[in-house]
Parts: sequence; C-alpha cells; structure tokens
Amino acid sequence: MSIIKKLIDDSISVKQKLSEDEQLIALIEKAVDVVTEAFNKGKRVWFCGNGGSAADAQHLSAEFSGRFYKNRRALPSEALHCNTSYMTAVANDYSYDVIYARLVDGICEEGDVLIGLSTSGNSANIVNAFETARGKGIHTIGLTGENGGRMRELSDILLNVPSTVTPRIQESHILIGHIICELVEERIFG
Repeated sequence: MSIIKKLIDDSISVKQKLSEDEQLIALIEKAVDVVTEAFNKGKRVWFCGNGGSAADAQHLSAEFSGRFYKNRRALPSEALHCNTSYMTAVANDYSYDVIYARLVDGICEEGDVLIGLSTSGNSANIVNAFETARGKGIHTIGLTGENGGRMRELSDILLNVPSTVTPRIQESHILIGHIICELVEERIFG
C-alpha cells in the first residue's frame, strides 16, 4: 500500500507546485481569455494530442461541445484526430508527422484556437500543426511538461507542468483543462 500512497502524494506535489506558480496561474487566466474571446467571435477551438494525450484532447473538446456544468448551447470544439479514416490515410500516404498540420491547413481559420497536448513538447505532429497554425493566424496554446520542448517557441501561451513524469504531467493537463473549461463556460453563460 505504501507505493499507492507515494503515487498519490507525487500527484499532489505536482499540483501543489501548480498552485504556487503565480506566473502559470496568470497564463491559465490568459488562456481562458483567448478561448472565451474566440467562442464569443464565433471561432472554433481545436485540440490535438498523441496516445493518452489524444484521449485527454478529445475529453476536453467534449467539455465544450457537450457541456461542463451547465445545460447550454454547444460550443464549436473538436479533437482533430476523431476521423480515423483520415488519420490512417494521411499517416500512410504522407507521414504521421503531418496528420494534424494538414487538418489545421484545411479546416482551421484565422482567429481559431489550437490547443496541443504533448508531455515532452516535442511531438512532431503537434509541432508541425503549431507551425502551420502560426502561418494562418490561429492562436496556439501548448500544454507540456517542465521544459516545454519545441512547443515552447511555437505556443502563444505555454502551460508547462513542473514535472518530467508523463503520468503526473497528464494528470495536471486534465486539471488545467478542466479549469479552462469551467471558467470559459462561466464567462460565456454566466
């Protein structure tokens, strides 16, 4: 049982660091502002990630397009990986590294928001998507681990969790994502 307690304590420790990081809290507030403004202007919020982070991206987009706490109209949000025919065709015909960049180029518009989750900050497909987004005037919000990786320079807002341990980073990504969803919903729907 001591390993279970240690793992719980490790997760709490990372979240305690988040709670004490005033700069990161200010950046989360800025992310809330950007997402709220995009929705208020009729723009869309897109998500992307790999593996568990793809599941987290899908989860968070569903909080906007479905509901978080309030019964309200759907907000236009989607995870870019939900079309498996597209994903497998592009990965096969081109490269896995461009699966998100091609969608960003094809369906995202200026003023939209792209939120990318990568614990390392170096996932090539998310880095390429962020590069494409930059060229189209799409706001980028990166959720990464401690050093931010290559996404550090490509994120308009970088929310880098103070950890190098993948599960602890992912747990904190969900916390940050839920905070953003709750505050955006409250601002738009009161």
